[in-house]
Amino acid sequence: MKKYKIGLFIPCYIDMFYPQVGIATLELLEKLGQDVVYPGKQTCCGQPLANSGSEDDAKSTYRHFVRNFQGFDYIVSPSGSCVYHIRHHYDILEQTREVVNVRETVYELCEFLTDILEIDDFKIRYPHKVGIHQSCHGLRGLKLASSSERMIDSYSKIHRLLEKAEGIEL
Repeated sequence: MKKYKIGLFIPCYIDMFYPQVGIATLELLEKLGQDVVYPGKQTCCGQPLANSGSEDDAKSTYRHFVRNFQGFDYIVSPSGSCVYHIRHHYDILEQTREVVNVRETVYELCEFLTDILEIDDFKIRYPHKVGIHQSCHGLRGLKLASSSERMIDSYSKIHRLLEKAEGIEL
């Protein structure tokens, strides 16, 4: 498996309410042999400001994010919503080489595992029943899985990974 230099982006809501998700993301990427860096000055991606109608006010947050995450092979985050926001809403910034690079290299965790690392042998044991929340941005924006209202063949990158886990009940 190829080794990449990854900027780990932990969204503000995960940092505040679910820090164990950030830690698990770091541990997983490291166990997969990746060179993971957590930029210490990272903050929010700016989505809450934009969603409340203050996208112009979010530009300074967007620029801060770009400064913190330029220079990595990939930026990986356990949030489809934030990744979608960075890819599709940072278009209001001047499209410098750095901005374009950040927009093109940011990935949601499962998307990174399936599309970049091409994991097809996910050797984990998790003998528990789990529920999966298929977020709107993940389904329709990032196309991590097929959405139920579309008349296309069913697929799910998340299920494809988890189905390989020993003992898991989806």
